[in-house]
Amino acid sequence: MKSAIALAAAISLIATGCSSPSKDGAQEAPAANGGGGKKTEAQKVKLTMGSWRTEDKEVYEKIIKAFNKTNPDIEIEFKPTKNTEYNTVLNTALQTGSGPDIIHLRPYAAGIALADAKYLEPLDSVKGLEAIPKEAKMAATGKDGKVYGVPTVYSSTQIFYNKKLFKKFNLSEPKTWDELMKAADTLKQNKIAPFAFGSKEGWILSLTHGALGPQFYGGTEFVNNLLAGKTNFKSKEFTDSITMLQGLTNYFPENYTGLGMDDMRNLFVTEQAGMIVMGDWEIAVMKKMNPDLDLDLFPVPPVKADGKASVTNWVDGSFAVNAASKNKEAAMKFIEFMTTKEFGKMVADDLKKPSTIPGVESFDPLVAKMIQLAAANSTPYAMVVHFSAGNPTTKATLETALQGMFLGKEKPDTVTDVVQKSADSWFKPAAK
Repeated sequence: MKSAIALAAAISLIATGCSSPSKDGAQEAPAANGGGGKKTEAQKVKLTMGSWRTEDKEVYEKIIKAFNKTNPDIEIEFKPTKNTEYNTVLNTALQTGSGPDIIHLRPYAAGIALADAKYLEPLDSVKGLEAIPKEAKMAATGKDGKVYGVPTVYSSTQIFYNKKLFKKFNLSEPKTWDELMKAADTLKQNKIAPFAFGSKEGWILSLTHGALGPQFYGGTEFVNNLLAGKTNFKSKEFTDSITMLQGLTNYFPENYTGLGMDDMRNLFVTEQAGMIVMGDWEIAVMKKMNPDLDLDLFPVPPVKADGKASVTNWVDGSFAVNAASKNKEAAMKFIEFMTTKEFGKMVADDLKKPSTIPGVESFDPLVAKMIQLAAANSTPYAMVVHFSAGNPTTKATLETALQGMFLGKEKPDTVTDVVQKSADSWFKPAAK
């Protein structure tokens, strides 16, 4: 979901001390058995935790408090950076031997590159990591086969819709693509933007294509053929998926080329748009902005009546330990906490995202519904899982080309041309 990484954070030093003042100002004496008195503020280990998820600050602070119940001597500061700046700032910090103690890794190629560059500590010995599915751990497994990040959440893209507006205009969850287009027509006729959408931010474009495109290029089967070298991005199927996006412009808001994520979110939560193609991480954000929003979701409906709906999913981020951290032992304790069901439950209930911890369920009906839909209708987000390498990445190349298409500078077949050229520069199909 998404483009470049960025993060500005520095490692806090441990300040040490032998004693601390009591309430009346006197120094607290060491215990007779040789143990110290109460732990002082100066004796606490202080860690920084970097991320691009500025929206999740409140939840991660709650998670840290839960961790501190059994680890009161470890102080963790969650210091997120704007998502579009995270990659640059993090890489710069790591190259100078600094950076946060605990690092939120972008999934797959970006995070793996940091592991291969020796910026991260291997986590294979972390207790609890063995319970997480191997497929999830692949998002942060280095070329040496070691795991460098504990995956915490699955992400999925689907279509969120406003139940109040759907009810007002006698619409139901579409079961086919034709029904989806009819719902969009009805919303437009009633002066409601069918889709909250903007092409200003590139990651929105690859995300939207990653969600809707599988219904046109053939989903998982196409991706497997792509990886095997049996087809490529210039195929009719993939070109059709780009043409589909171009055809949706009639259902986008006015001046959509100048709209970013904040604008899209505002259109949807203020009920000026009936639907939004988006990742599950937005549930908590949108609900916080408008607690009265009557929100629901459905999978992307099939083009053919006898086809299968789809939900695009992937592991969205893992947490790692900075190899340059002066407090790796303390950081590892928090990483171990992230493998527990207690943490997984907070992910599901507070972040409102499916957890990677087996057996964790959510009381939130939307999260529960997403988990159920993903289990039955899952297809990979190919641009993140398989094509987020290259310089620029093939994912970023697609995003730039799609921006050009929406500005009228590119056609679907020229988009697929540049995407294939990007893939050819680094990707070697399994069959070759």
